[in-house]
Amino acid sequence: MKKRTLVFGDIHGGLRALQQLFERAEITINDKLIFLGDYVDGWSESAEVIQFLIETSEEQDCIFIRGNHDAWCMDYLATDVAERKWLFHGGFLTFEAYHALEKNKKRDHLNFFEKMKDYHVDAQNRLFIHAGFSSMHGPSHETYSSNYSWDRTLWETAVSMDKNLKMNSELFPKRLLLFHEIYIGHTHTLNYGITTPMNKANVWNIDTGAAFTGKISCLDIETKEFWQSDSVQSLYPNEKGRN
Repeated sequence: MKKRTLVFGDIHGGLRALQQLFERAEITINDKLIFLGDYVDGWSESAEVIQFLIETSEEQDCIFIRGNHDAWCMDYLATDVAERKWLFHGGFLTFEAYHALEKNKKRDHLNFFEKMKDYHVDAQNRLFIHAGFSSMHGPSHETYSSNYSWDRTLWETAVSMDKNLKMNSELFPKRLLLFHEIYIGHTHTLNYGITTPMNKANVWNIDTGAAFTGKISCLDIETKEFWQSDSVQSLYPNEKGRN
């Protein structure tokens, strides 16, 4: 069986949707999995999502990018101090879950968070990052590391471009030209009235609003075929997520 590389958008504590997506994409241990971050905050199974990902990584090739929500959760696990902003932006159920978790399990999860990458560049010069970067010289030259998980200007640049602009044009944004393709999450596609992964210029946005009324998505980076869960909200009917 051919080995696929599948890239996953934001998950936000939706374990049921993630497991459903694994089934629909018929994922096997031959597949390489790249996760773009925001595994926690929103739905009630954030700790279970992290445990599922830890166990998955023990069986197959996985790369985990750190999202802004993951950074908040990691800070809490490291300090036992819950930032108010984190709790307000979807972290309350995550806090409750980890507050009740035994110490050795919390330590295992903290270790997992700490090993996550800010970004990944593969052998074909494809960038995988949660949000973006602002440096014209690329993410390795970024002044503020928080941009990896917070920056929206990269995606906004791609969205605002003339769709007829070719990559060999002098007007094509230099930041985008640094990579063959760029894969991001963070800014969900529901903002644009779209429920599936979006492609603008050479940027692919895989965040399809799982924290809200949308779904978790994964995409084959070679064929661009994609799979989706049901609406995560429908799988947690008694919860609000981040709505």
